[in-house]
Amino acid sequence: MPRLTWQKSSYSGSGQDDCLEVAATCVGPVLYRESDRPGAVGRATAPSWAAFLRAVKANGCALTHD
Repeated sequence: MPRLTWQKSSYSGSGQDDCLEVAATCVGPVLYRESDRPGAVGRATAPSWAAFLRAVKANGCALTHD
């Protein structure tokens, strides 16, 4: 498997632990992970990832968590 290049959001600061990282592959799913848990990798199809990004942008990142 080729080495992945993980990218953090431009909104992530240098000292933050709660960053989402994304690695796009040439063929296959978009991979994502939390920077503080790099071993847990999620997968999404390109269309579902694009839909997720559109929803986040449309809602102004109004996401909540516990």
